[in-house]
Amino acid sequence: SYFNKLKAALKQAYKDGYLPSDLNGKIQPIKQAETQRSFLTIEELNSLVKTECNNPLLKRAAIFSALTGLRFSDIKNLVWGELEYIEGSGYFIQFKQQKTKGVEMMPISEQAYSLLGERKGPTDKVFDGLNYSAYENKHLYQWIGAAGITKDITFHCFRHTFATLQLSHGTDIYTVSKMLGHRELKTTQIYAKIIDQTK
Repeated sequence: SYFNKLKAALKQAYKDGYLPSDLNGKIQPIKQAETQRSFLTIEELNSLVKTECNNPLLKRAAIFSALTGLRFSDIKNLVWGELEYIEGSGYFIQFKQQKTKGVEMMPISEQAYSLLGERKGPTDKVFDGLNYSAYENKHLYQWIGAAGITKDITFHCFRHTFATLQLSHGTDIYTVSKMLGHRELKTTQIYAKIIDQTK
């Protein structure tokens, strides 16, 4: 992606007259490498739910990520005012994504909502005190190990888990893409490849 930015800069420099020739047209792009995404199966996720964690807040946030697909940054910054209940439709989160800055209205299950605890003021953080550090990661790895899972799982893998489980249970790729807040469908297609391998 950095190389594509360089190519775009060269193209613009030629258009703006800073370069006498279009160097961008003479450079071959770098083919994007396949990325390996680690994710949890439904059995592994259930095992984690039943396993105790030294940091209960981290556990709730991780399971919440697996049930909603939210990134760590979005979970950390989630405030009670962004959660609403619509009669006949259920619970929704309305928030601005940290990474893409896109405003999302996302339905969440009652199961996901039950992880949030007691409702507080509109500006209060839902997961108040949630931090990302090497120390917190130690709790995450211990919890995963205690559940008997040997995969290399980071917090972001819970988001991968959400996407993978949605696709494997028949949610169409466009809906999953919107739920993950992806700008482009090709970003979500990486998960479809995982599903093909799992089949």
